[in-house]
Amino acid sequence: MARLFVGQREADFFADITKEIIKDVAGQKIYYYTVRNDLSDVHGMYEESIDKIFNPPIEVECLVEWQPSETKTTKFGTEYIKTLTIYMQYRDLLDRNIDFKKGDYFSYGSYFFEATSIVYDKLIYGQIERIASMKVTGKQTRLNQINVRPHGPIDEWYSDEDAIQTTFEQQRGTNDADIRRLQKDEVLEKPITGPKKVAPDGTVKSLNGVGSSFYGDE
Repeated sequence: MARLFVGQREADFFADITKEIIKDVAGQKIYYYTVRNDLSDVHGMYEESIDKIFNPPIEVECLVEWQPSETKTTKFGTEYIKTLTIYMQYRDLLDRNIDFKKGDYFSYGSYFFEATSIVYDKLIYGQIERIASMKVTGKQTRLNQINVRPHGPIDEWYSDEDAIQTTFEQQRGTNDADIRRLQKDEVLEKPITGPKKVAPDGTVKSLNGVGSSFYGDE
């Protein structure tokens, strides 16, 4: 579409709408890990580290494309390798000063991945300076690459407190980790009702023994 009809306000609107879908509706997230090069033992020639030290994880909302594991048979037996594709809202990364790079690590459920490919997936109406989303492909890492406890949700099989996510709260531009540009520029008013929340309602109705307010009147 011509630049005559798509300016800064239209780009902001597009970014705010995609943020709303990812952050306030979908609810999928990864945990992003960066390596502390100053604390890790980095090889002088190969610039790689066997024992890596990581910064605390950052929760990043995104859309996840789940794929079946790839099965390989080696002389040591059967090996299952998982590949994951995630789609990240580019403006959200800029707002939060997150520089997601190839070689960084992230977790989804109980699996840990190393980013092997990062591409700019879509532009806003073909305008090169306005990136809509970033596509990241991650390859499952071995256990000795990143030895940290995964953050939930994980799996119904586990008994950890956060194995099943029972609470989900919308953001809707109400905190520093979620900037809605049109609200900040006072083009649009903030939502009248505020963020909605799905939380345990005190009943026992499901697999993990926690009922949900999602089915109530609130």
